[in-house]
Amino acid sequence: MEVNTNMHVESARIQKQIEDHLGMEGSQLLFDFRPMEDRMRLDLITVNPRHHQSFLFHTVTGYDRVDALRKMLDYVRQSRDQESSFTIQWVARGERELNTSYFRATNMYDALDKLYYGRDINTITVFSVVLNPVS
Repeated sequence: MEVNTNMHVESARIQKQIEDHLGMEGSQLLFDFRPMEDRMRLDLITVNPRHHQSFLFHTVTGYDRVDALRKMLDYVRQSRDQESSFTIQWVARGERELNTSYFRATNMYDALDKLYYGRDINTITVFSVVLNPVS
């Protein structure tokens, strides 16, 4: 029981570090763990408090939950240096308001995959995808 409890404490500690580094509260981040054969997949999902849409932030795989969380923390700390910034303007089906979302991704297609994560492609109309200048 002690080892399992320590794993949960360590998981909570790393999740808090990720939240703090991103400047997001727990209600804005979802840690979606999925067992795969001999690995654990972690999808970090963001929830926008303004338009209440969720998007994929990043996916990692590890040996277990703690390993996956450590890899996600490493990604969060280094993503600004490793990936480009994209701005996507879009409208949800049945709505009129143009929304703007920002993604870190290796390319435009990766950014769009993060936008469409977990949803039917027909539920969002994309108006523009812009590679932001490096600052």
